[in-house]
Amino acid sequence: MLQRFPNFINSLQSARIKTLNACISLSRYCHFKTKLRFDSLDPGSKLASKPAQNNVAIFWDLDNKPPNSVPPFEAAVKLKKAASEFGVVRSMVAYANHHAFSYVPNVVREQRRERKVLNLLENKGVIKSVEPYFCGVCGRRFYTNEKLVNHFKQIHEREYQKRVNQIESARGSRRVKLVAKYSMKMEKYKNAAGDVLTPKVGYGLADELKRAGFWVGTVSNRPQAADVALRDHIVDVMDKRKAECLVLVSDDSDFVDVLKEAKLRCLKTVVVGDTNDGALKRVADSGFSWTEILMGKAKKEAVSVAGKWKDRDILKRLEWTYNPEVERKLYGSDDMFDEESEDQDFDSTDDGNNADCLHKEDSGAWWELDSDSDANSSQS
Repeated sequence: MLQRFPNFINSLQSARIKTLNACISLSRYCHFKTKLRFDSLDPGSKLASKPAQNNVAIFWDLDNKPPNSVPPFEAAVKLKKAASEFGVVRSMVAYANHHAFSYVPNVVREQRRERKVLNLLENKGVIKSVEPYFCGVCGRRFYTNEKLVNHFKQIHEREYQKRVNQIESARGSRRVKLVAKYSMKMEKYKNAAGDVLTPKVGYGLADELKRAGFWVGTVSNRPQAADVALRDHIVDVMDKRKAECLVLVSDDSDFVDVLKEAKLRCLKTVVVGDTNDGALKRVADSGFSWTEILMGKAKKEAVSVAGKWKDRDILKRLEWTYNPEVERKLYGSDDMFDEESEDQDFDSTDDGNNADCLHKEDSGAWWELDSDSDANSSQS
């Protein structure tokens, strides 16, 4: 059947090709936008349109700047939010000695004393809480804080310890399955335990920072041990080019040389400390105080600071600098050699005449003037 009408089929195919060509020409020369663009077919077009963000690394000197006035987890989260305005936070590191983790601030001690007094009054029935105490794991209600603590220790703490023992005793794929099975429950327990249980050592500084995503390093109690470890870690990050922006939480002037080295390597530096006119803030590109971090003011100011850095980088790229080696590679060196050879040929043709002229001029002393008789004799 198809063989009987070959001309009819060829005409249909040519008509389809013409309509497709017309659609393609319209898409090229018309400026309307559709939901499915031709650029969307290219996977690299979306990536090219997004601006490249800097990698940010946070370094916290806990010996010099511990979070005494606020809970560690809250301070760490707000610090990360402020640093994220400068780019993508890739690493968060904190160093301290054993004394910093076992030390309990005065604010925390006063809160614990007040909690003990309130527990005694609640048990005697002198006072009653307006709202019941909720268990963060199972959601049960308790009218006294002491009953909540006993419930948490007897049930949830034991369950958590059993899960930890199961994971530690397992090996291979079984361990991976147990971690995946208990991860949500263990995370829920950790979030609730910070508000209910009192840490056995210190006030939970290391555990709270780890819960916020920090890598916590413990060093010996020798003086300057934490500073040396933190300085070496910063230098290692700079050598491996893991970050373009460094955020240092410290007021210690021993880190001045490290910040200067970072600026020589074209890295952006930000200092968080309470000293307004300290040595670190004078060297760094930008500086904030702890109050600005906690109030959220630093996060707003970081947007403008990052915008200024981008404008500065664009202006540096637009600056023109002359590099003769690059110019030779771009425009070629043959033309320059041809011009020099032409100049040499021109000089060689005029060497004889110029030498005669110079010999005639040097025949007499430069201070002697030619008389009329000498001029006539030279003309003759």
